[in-house]
Amino acid sequence: MRSTAALLLVGLLALMGIVGTTLWLVERTQIYFNEVVEAREARGAAVDLRALLQDAETSQRGYVITGDPIYLDPYNDAQPLIAEARARLDAVLAPYPQAAEPLAQLHTDIDFKLSELNRTIDLVAAGQRDQAIEIVGTDAGNQAMERARTFFEMLIEAADQRIESGVKDQRDTANLLRIVSIVGALAIFAVIAGAIWAVLSYTQALANARKAVEEANAGLEERVRERTVDLGKANEEIQRFAYIVTHDLRAPLVNIMGFTAELETSIDEVKAYMEGQEADENDPVSSQARLAATEDLPEALTFIRAATRKMDGLINAILKISREGRRQLKPEPVELADLVEATAAAVHHQVAESDGTIETDIRVGQLITDRLSLEQILGNMLDNAVKYQEPERPLRVIIRARHVPGNRVVIEIQDNGRGIADTDHERVFELFRRSGSQKNPGEGIGLAHVRTMVRSLGGDVTLTSQLGEGTTFIINLPRDSRGFLGRLGA
Repeated sequence: MRSTAALLLVGLLALMGIVGTTLWLVERTQIYFNEVVEAREARGAAVDLRALLQDAETSQRGYVITGDPIYLDPYNDAQPLIAEARARLDAVLAPYPQAAEPLAQLHTDIDFKLSELNRTIDLVAAGQRDQAIEIVGTDAGNQAMERARTFFEMLIEAADQRIESGVKDQRDTANLLRIVSIVGALAIFAVIAGAIWAVLSYTQALANARKAVEEANAGLEERVRERTVDLGKANEEIQRFAYIVTHDLRAPLVNIMGFTAELETSIDEVKAYMEGQEADENDPVSSQARLAATEDLPEALTFIRAATRKMDGLINAILKISREGRRQLKPEPVELADLVEATAAAVHHQVAESDGTIETDIRVGQLITDRLSLEQILGNMLDNAVKYQEPERPLRVIIRARHVPGNRVVIEIQDNGRGIADTDHERVFELFRRSGSQKNPGEGIGLAHVRTMVRSLGGDVTLTSQLGEGTTFIINLPRDSRGFLGRLGA
């Protein structure tokens, strides 16, 4: 991953360098091109203006020599064009302050030359050719024309040098751009080749890792299967042991309960006899025997009876859990709405006694699960809602069910009962543990049994509760338990 990231970074830097250099070279090329265009425009303006002046001068000489007006046609044609050429030359040289003084001298010379041409032509037309020739012979116009030619030659030479330099700069820039493009392409190709190598290496590593994981998973699944079988056997042994222990404990408990009943009968007779005898206040032994027969022994037997009944209830609870654990779960199609309605109907009369209601909102269709286990789970939850309702308000129970991601289903049983303290949210699911007031009968195995059954179906149960406001039990189950139960069976 680091190699790939480094190669990508190099490629990015190379691409940024190529783009930046290309933009700079393109900008330089544009500058050189603009300079060449400006030089060509200046050269063209100078050449055109020089040619027009030369045409006008040649036309004037022909007319002066021959007196034939036909020689004036080039002169007349050049007059408007000279003005345009001068304006064009001014526009081209306007960005260059150093050309202002020579340009002003050029205009002065051109004006002088044109004035001379006009005067000589007018004199010839008036029949004064000698005076026209005399003006030409002063050589003033020729000097002005020579200064103009010098200006044009220098401007054309400078433009030619500038054009040559601009073309050379453009050629150098193009060559440099070509080199940069080639180097950049080689760098990008190198980066691409490196990235392909890194990707292939990484892909090969992934393939090797996947192969190793598949081999490990194959062995892991076999080990998990073996451990699951071992755990299943151990669980069966524990359940068998619990069944045997509780069964063996029950035998002496039955004897104790039987002898306790006989003792109660005997104590009743002794109590009746002692109560029929007159008390002898001078005989302390008689008083103690009377007290023992009428109060102490009946009270002790009451405690013994209560303890044996509680122990009998605990043993029955353990036997119930043991038998339930040994029962073979049978996944089958279950219409959840029908099962919830049937379970609610079973406790409807108890809820109606306190003007309570049971509402349902089932948005789940058919489940594949163990029907008896789900009936016992919902029945136990509703029994708890009835048992631990708040006496000061009518009981209200809401049963909801909905689909959740992972092909699972959530069932919520919400009541407005007495609630469960925050410290007891997990404690109530422990065996023989209860929360809050213990005035309601029970051994503390209901929720522990519910959690055991829910987990045996491949789910889990949690709760949210506020003391004095109510409790919501949340049961999360797979929509189809066959896969989970199949693994357990294996």
